[in-house]
Amino acid sequence: MTDIGDMMQSLGRAAKAAAAELAFATSAQKEQALLTAAEAVWAKRDEIIAANAKDMEFATEKGLSAAMLDRLMLDEARIGSIVAGLKAVAGQADPVGEVLEEWDRPTGLHIRRVRTPLGVVGVIYESRPNVTADAGALCLKSGNAVILRGGSEGFHSSTALHACLVEGLRAAGLPEASIQLVPTRDRAAVSEMLTMIDYVDVIVPRGGKGLVGLVQREARVPVFAHLEGIVHIYVDAEADPVKALNVILNAKTRRTGICGAAECLLIHKDVMGTIGQGIVKALLQAGVEVRGDAAVAEIDGVVPASATDWGCEYLDMIIAAKVVDDIDAAIAHIRRYGSNHTDCILTEDDAAAARFFERLDSAILMRNASTQFADGGEFGMGAEIGIATGKMHARGPVGAAQLTSFKYLVEGDGTVRS
Repeated sequence: MTDIGDMMQSLGRAAKAAAAELAFATSAQKEQALLTAAEAVWAKRDEIIAANAKDMEFATEKGLSAAMLDRLMLDEARIGSIVAGLKAVAGQADPVGEVLEEWDRPTGLHIRRVRTPLGVVGVIYESRPNVTADAGALCLKSGNAVILRGGSEGFHSSTALHACLVEGLRAAGLPEASIQLVPTRDRAAVSEMLTMIDYVDVIVPRGGKGLVGLVQREARVPVFAHLEGIVHIYVDAEADPVKALNVILNAKTRRTGICGAAECLLIHKDVMGTIGQGIVKALLQAGVEVRGDAAVAEIDGVVPASATDWGCEYLDMIIAAKVVDDIDAAIAHIRRYGSNHTDCILTEDDAAAARFFERLDSAILMRNASTQFADGGEFGMGAEIGIATGKMHARGPVGAAQLTSFKYLVEGDGTVRS
């Protein structure tokens, strides 16, 4: 076995041992660990920003796009958000041991279904160092040990944040191996983690199509897939023009590099000449490159779309735009080109919104709201480990509760089966 293999096996053994203790760690211990970690992150913010500067230099030399550099960058405000996320998770109710259902049987048995940790979670992610804190916090809150493998471009930032999490664990008397960071940029570590069935209970990939595809192809461990965010917004015939304009500009331009950013605009033919034109022109004025079908491309400044623009995650100041005959045509387009992540309808028509919600199966469906809200923190989860687009028990933002399974506790009184 290679040195990388030995190292990953060692991390796995330590994580499994830590998970056994975390399963019965008290709520107070977990809260103390996270609050101490939050204090450490804020106290060491200058060190973290200095570490991030090294990563930004490395990433710039690698030729990362402006949107990817934005995902990587940490400043005092973003560190403040990380601290707020750690405190929010700390303050949430502990999901472990929560009674989901409880009933009695005629045989005299009393049965409870209660939340229980998954065990060891492996998180593989790119670019965004805040995932180090978010994933570490959520796994700890849900009683899971976690092995974090961040992207090579965020190596120094993640290392600095991880040290703060370990400081919290130590203060709370919890195993330091509860939150481990793979200490190498070597990609062989990813391949090793994907096959560690003796130690890892679930893998969460968080990144681009290439990373998620690799994980889904090679993993022997179950996967919570965080697939690319090919996010559609449909402007219905009954859309409010002011709401539509504000929502679309925010959904596309607030932060282009996040998975909730809008990537495709679908416009009902009846409002293309009014609301649609205004929206497209506003996007162009905001510096967005609009790649439109024949109808949209009649607007000066629009680039004609190619076949590859449908179903594309740009993560940049680019959006595809198309005119559709009706809501069913919009639904058909999203079914064909979407990624089951987040899709939105802009309408004042309740029946149209109900049809959109019923006939699409994206993890998150929205009405008259920016898709940039597709985020666990915005959902009240404190933070998220990713947006699960698969059909396992965790869908949409994966918070602490979604990182649990359940077990049945059955009690009798000398009860025997006849």
